[in-house]
Amino acid sequence: MLKVDARGDACPLPVVKAKKAISELKGAGEVEVLVDNEIAVQNLTKMAQQKGYQYSAEKLAEREYRVLFTVGEASETPTEEAPACALDTRTDTVVAISSDKMGIGADDLGKSLLKAFVFALTQQDQLPKTVLFYNGGASLTCEGSPMLDDLKALEAQGVEIMTCGTCLNFYGLTEKLAVGSVTNMYTIVEKLTQAGNVVKP
Repeated sequence: MLKVDARGDACPLPVVKAKKAISELKGAGEVEVLVDNEIAVQNLTKMAQQKGYQYSAEKLAEREYRVLFTVGEASETPTEEAPACALDTRTDTVVAISSDKMGIGADDLGKSLLKAFVFALTQQDQLPKTVLFYNGGASLTCEGSPMLDDLKALEAQGVEIMTCGTCLNFYGLTEKLAVGSVTNMYTIVEKLTQAGNVVKP
């Protein structure tokens, strides 16, 4: 049995750690995950349902929960085949990011949510085809961005990372682009109108 301590970890880390541990089983086995809140338990059990894993969840103490995954050989087959079709994991989805924060409300919370969103994006089984950055979102692909590592990881897996050149120029960031390429409004419109699905966090 593999044991994962995800107590104190913010979403989506408990799920990410659980998926990593399950992949390390390389066959049948059990993974025990400890978390400290019910939301994390719900996220883990939803993941188990989506993947077809057997699971159980119990409350051990105040702010301490245990989720146990039981994984069979059959469940691991898709994971073993994944590397052979790694380039096919992109969907016809375009993610459009127009701000350095997610949602309306507290700025600090919005920035944390967007960072978590981009990190969670790297952990998806199916990746978007393109991630567009424009207006306030342009700074996120530049030097000093808190999500550069995650964006570079997406780019390494074939995801297009594109930033509006007019926006970079407006904010004085043209020379600070650190990941992806510069694009223009024509291409942005083309990417959005031709996408099968557009996600705007």
